Formats: sequence, C-alpha cells, structure tokens
Amino acid sequence: MAALVEPIRPVSDHPNVATASVQLPGVENYEQVDREIAGTLQPSGGWFALLGVSIALFLWGAGTWVYQIYWGLGNAGYNPPVMWGVYIITFVFWVGIGHAGTLISAILYLFRAGFRTTIYRCAEAMTVFAVMTAGLFPIIHIGRPWKFFWLVPYPNWRLIWPNFKSPLVWDVFAISTYLTVSATFLYVGLIPDLAVLRDRATNPFRKRLLAILSLGWRNSEPEWRHFARMYLFLAAFSTPLVLSVHSVVSFDFAMALTPGWHATIFPPYFVAGAIFSGIGMVFTIIIPIRKYFRLQHIVTINHLDAAAKLCLFTSMVVGSAYLIEFWVAWYSANEFEQAYFWNRVFGQWWWAAWIMLTCNVIFPLSLFSQKLRRNPAWLFILSILINIGMWYERFVIIVPSLSHEFEPWQWSGYVPSWVDVSILAGSFGWFFMWFLLFIKNLPVIAIAEVKEIVPPRLRKRAAGEGH
Repeated sequence: MAALVEPIRPVSDHPNVATASVQLPGVENYEQVDREIAGTLQPSGGWFALLGVSIALFLWGAGTWVYQIYWGLGNAGYNPPVMWGVYIITFVFWVGIGHAGTLISAILYLFRAGFRTTIYRCAEAMTVFAVMTAGLFPIIHIGRPWKFFWLVPYPNWRLIWPNFKSPLVWDVFAISTYLTVSATFLYVGLIPDLAVLRDRATNPFRKRLLAILSLGWRNSEPEWRHFARMYLFLAAFSTPLVLSVHSVVSFDFAMALTPGWHATIFPPYFVAGAIFSGIGMVFTIIIPIRKYFRLQHIVTINHLDAAAKLCLFTSMVVGSAYLIEFWVAWYSANEFEQAYFWNRVFGQWWWAAWIMLTCNVIFPLSLFSQKLRRNPAWLFILSILINIGMWYERFVIIVPSLSHEFEPWQWSGYVPSWVDVSILAGSFGWFFMWFLLFIKNLPVIAIAEVKEIVPPRLRKRAAGEGH
C-alpha cells in the first residue's frame, strides 16, 4: 500500500495549495493513478514507429555532419558576411525551449499554480533534452569539431587563456551550469515516482535499479518534509539561474555593434521568447500524449486552458518587444538601425519577418476565445505554428542583421543548403529520440503530485485504509 497511498502533507509543505479548481473528478482512487500513468511505460506500435522515425532523422543528420566534416563548412551555404546561419539559429531555438521548461516548472511551483501538476514533468524532461540538443550546434558550427576544446575556458598547453570577454565563452559556463541544475531538478522530482515504479516492477533487475535510483524512498513523513524543502530550494535556485542564462545567450548578439543586435532589450526579450516557445513545445508534446494514452481525465481541459492563458500572456510580451525594437530604431535616429528594420519588414527579408509576426503575435490572439483555449486540436496546431514562428524569430534576428550591416557593398543574402536542412531535421530526431525513450522508462506525468489533487474524500479514504 505504500506505493498506492500518499501521506497527506502539511499545507505549508504542499506543492499544490491552490488546487481546488484543478482537482480530478474522473480519478477514483490512488491505484488508478498508479496504473494509468505507469501504463504509459508499456511499449506500443505507435511508440516504436515514432522512435524509428526519430532515429532515422537523427542518423540522416549525423551522416550529413560527417559529410560536412569531410568536405568542409562551405557546404553549409554560408555566404560572407552571413557567417552565422541555420546552426546558430537552431542553437538559440533549442536553448530557448530548454530554458523555458525549468522556468515554467519552477516559477509555477513557487506561485503554487495547480495546473502545473500534469504538465511540469514533460516541461522538465523537455528542458534536459533540448539543452543536450543545443549543445551540439556550437560544435557543428565551427566546422572542425576536434577543435572544440579551444572554446572551453581552461589554460591549454600553450598557456593561452580563452577570451573571457567573449559572450561565447560565457555561454559555456552558463549552459553547462544550467544543464546540471535542470537535470538535478528533474531527478529530485522523480524520486517519489521512482519508488512507485519500484514497487510495481516485476523484473528483478529493473526493480533493483529503480530501488537504487529512488534512494530507498519509503514514503515517510520526514522524507516528504525533506523532499518538499529540497524541491523548493531547487525551484528558487533555478528561477534566477534561467533568467541569467538566457540573458547570457542574448549577449551573443547584444554585445556586438551589428545593426539590430546592439540593444539592451535583448535579455528580457529573449527570456520572454524562451517561455513562449517552451509553452508551445509543451503543447506539442503533452496533447498527443494525453490523446494517445487516454489521459484526458488527468490532463484536463482546465489544465490546458490555464496553460493557454500563460501562452497568450507571453505572446503579448513578445509582441510588445517587437514593437519596442521598431520604436527604438526610429527614436534613435540611427540611419543604420532604421535601414535595417525597414529592410527586415518591407525589404529583402519581409517573408521571414511576417512569418514570425503572424505565428508569434497574430495567431495566438485566438486564445482570447475560451472556446479555442479549450480546444486541444487548435492548441496543438497553434503550438506547431509557435515553434515555426520562434525558429523564424531567431532567423530574423541573425540573418538580416549580418546580411545588411553598415556598408552597402557588403550586403548579401543567405540560402540554406541541403546540409543545413538535414542537420536541422537531425536535431529534431535527436531530441524526440531521447524524449520517446524517456516516456517509456519514466513517468511523463508526476504520479505523486497527481495524487495530491484527487478529490479530498478519496484522499481521506485512502489515508484511512493505508495508515
């Protein structure tokens, strides 16, 4: 019964104090929660098909990378002065998604937002795998991956220290620290659920492995008390870390004098964009999981509705940042900035800018409609549009700035090659390969926290039976 019955924690230690509006009337008892969420770990034909597609995309991207290493970085379609292209665009895209996951989980936890309960595990796992994906692109971008160690801030055998004034070196510190904290945050939250899986396991090897990973969890009151404090500490620690890390990523651009980049708005702008893109990816992942595993009574419409409101809010923040960029360019009376922003929207790159504005600002306005907020099919379609729009946001930031700097004779264009596109597709294969492996080995929805929002009468009945 230890795995099926959770002790009722003191309200002060409870992670979901404000959960009255998000309780689960469709859940009958704790055993149902264990059975249905643990049931997502059983392999199925659809899962094998998706995993096969993901691995195929990853292998295609990896093979293309080997081709690029052999024949040179010129196959990436770079055309001076545009020496940053799809690789750095995709790097920032995945970093943004990665930063959003822990930020969504940590901030909503600190504010006791009950609707986070069924989506935060998905967001945290997404974070780890997105940062793992982003970390590949600086290595791919330099063309000679065996020289990557020059970016690592340590004294080499020639006693030449890396340039600590470079934001690219700051990225190494920031992202490696963030990956460590995010993985720790994910693991600590998994401990009670690992104990549930341990108690349900029949395979001796798997049972022993889960016993080790769950750190001997016995579901006692002192364990819950220490767990709640540790989780609160990590949430409080992660929130400013995420804000600072994505601000550091924005410094890759803001520290340069290139038109369109040299702006103090970039740190908050990038953080808001990260949250927005992360919510989009959460919808992309959780809605199919909810449908495929028939978990509509656990990931309820109320949860999706609340997350959609957060999506709408961050979309409006991002839209305001777009407007502020144009206003600052006009108010500065800097002819280079003004020429760049005019070219962005009405010139050479108008098509990319309008894809960005349409997907990130116009389509999300549909979430003002409660009917559409509570329509999973529309939320899924919108999430795909948001992912596309946020990728093009990074495209619009990087390529138009580099192709339209100060000297007209240097103005150029950029057309991604098949190598760029293949490695981009391979990154999605890499990400979803790891995520699919995760959902078949660990619960993608937090078992312990879902039990905390079952109807109070069932909590009392289970507690009476188990204690």
